[in-house]
Amino acid sequence: MDYGLILPSLGDDATREGIDAAGEIAERLGFTDVWTTDHLLVDASAADDYGRIFEAVTTLAYLAGRTTTVRLGASVIVVPMRNAVVLAKELATIDNLSRGRVIAGVGVGWSRAEFANVGVADRFAVRGAYTDETVRLWRHLWSGADWPFHGRFHTFDDFIFGPLPDRDGAIPIWIGGRQEAALRRVGRLADTYHASATSPSAYEPRLAVIRAAADEARRPMPALSARVRVRLDSSEPVDGYAMRGTPEDVAAEIRAFAAIGVGHLALAFPAHDPGALASQAEAFVREVVPLV
Repeated sequence: MDYGLILPSLGDDATREGIDAAGEIAERLGFTDVWTTDHLLVDASAADDYGRIFEAVTTLAYLAGRTTTVRLGASVIVVPMRNAVVLAKELATIDNLSRGRVIAGVGVGWSRAEFANVGVADRFAVRGAYTDETVRLWRHLWSGADWPFHGRFHTFDDFIFGPLPDRDGAIPIWIGGRQEAALRRVGRLADTYHASATSPSAYEPRLAVIRAAADEARRPMPALSARVRVRLDSSEPVDGYAMRGTPEDVAAEIRAFAAIGVGHLALAFPAHDPGALASQAEAFVREVVPLV
């Protein structure tokens, strides 16, 4: 199992110092990647979770210059709230400058109010189609293609795109979501499925939908990942799914993920303070990982 670290980049206690510390902690402890979270301008009902949040792509660029080994992922970019070509340029630039460490996490979003707040209210109803086209557009541009691209939302015939990503145009695309349309998108387009707040038992039934869509598209089954909260040595209830309890309890959950084919977990610890985050991540590596 590979482990990533969700950056403490959201919440009222999110700070530059916490983000810096998380990058150092991840590299020191052998995490494979670090992950930003994305929202831009939520309404008041979501303020507690996303009112203060460091912008996802900019934070990846910042950490590209402060880390050397960890991959840099977004969990996940709400693609339809943004310009697809600008995103293609931003992600390719960061990947090139970081020598091939970017993971492009993709989602369609859920907040109609936020789409309206950023000036793309009409796109909410077609956000799935926009995301599908964005993935195709990215791969077109990142491949170094020089022939036209004609889509529903984007059309260009005469263009030059560079720099290309560091890995021959192959920035991995991880797609999130839980609705059937999202799962079929994963099978058709994704390199990896990146679920969130999902237990192993809830995760497993989604695999048949993903596999059927991949087979229909004549693509290999995507790899599997999950973003999960960790509450080690705590039985305190939290909203939604979390791996909680003793080290053996948490290890058992990880083994359950592995049993259904999940090979990567992006871990969200509760602490944002650098010292407390280090203690929680160190305890996980020391007490849980050897039991898996």
